[in-house]
Amino acid sequence: MAEPDELYTLRAQYWLGHYALALDEARNAGRRPMPPHLKNERDELVLRCHLGSKSYDKIISSVAAGENNSHAIGALGLHAAYLVADDANDEGKKRDVLDSLKILLTECGPGDTSVRLTACHVYLAADLLREALACVHLGLTMEHLAMCAQIYIRIDRYDLARETLGLLRQADEDSVLAQLTSVYVALAHGGSGKADDAVHTLLGLTEQYGPSLLLLNCTAVANIVGNKYDVAELALKEAIGNHEGGTDVDTLVNSIVCAQYLDKGGGNGGEVGEYIKTLKSISATHPYVRGLVQVEGAFDREANKYLTA
Repeated sequence: MAEPDELYTLRAQYWLGHYALALDEARNAGRRPMPPHLKNERDELVLRCHLGSKSYDKIISSVAAGENNSHAIGALGLHAAYLVADDANDEGKKRDVLDSLKILLTECGPGDTSVRLTACHVYLAADLLREALACVHLGLTMEHLAMCAQIYIRIDRYDLARETLGLLRQADEDSVLAQLTSVYVALAHGGSGKADDAVHTLLGLTEQYGPSLLLLNCTAVANIVGNKYDVAELALKEAIGNHEGGTDVDTLVNSIVCAQYLDKGGGNGGEVGEYIKTLKSISATHPYVRGLVQVEGAFDREANKYLTA
């Protein structure tokens, strides 16, 4: 097990989606003396917490006001700019950010692990999986390995995801990243037994660190995979009621799936219909919404054939 340092708790809270708590911890950590490399990491984690809480303007203004920003800070500014452009569906701005990111990667080289991690996140947001994997495939840090595992799951290479999880466990089996990655690999594998293992791990993390939007969504997905839809619904209701999940796309998509399994209706009066309406209103460009609109259009076209026949 890796020895904890001054940022151990801050990292754990960030990885688990406890962004407000992580920012409090970062302020406390800032009052303590620490080596320059940890101070730089702390500054990066503060901006990453703002990314997680969707406070993109804070990041952009902070980076703009900073003098002699590191490559890592500049990359986080590009990440925020990409997400703003994505929300606005501004394809031109998104291309500009990707071009700037490519230049930055060339300037800093493969040794700047922070830049490459941020670039991986941006490429994933752009659905450029090959480019995302190229940024982290060497597995230079625990976070690089965790991102590799997630990408392998997305491209259906569960064998490589399991191998990468093994490397994470060798580095630090008890780390939050290793535990979360074990959850993702178990759920990708499927089956009630694997789902039960995932639920057990998530309950342990929740008991230790408290519930978060991320943990509640993972718990809901694990219970859906395990065919425990009532339990999944309870987790999603808590996410919506206590953790601002009512405006979170992942929570809404999971709620749609769960409500469908519980046969709670897709019409205007049903829960499924209400969740879909909310999701469309807050994220019209989300892949789930785009796919749904495409299917609805195809259905309407086929229905019209019978109406006019």
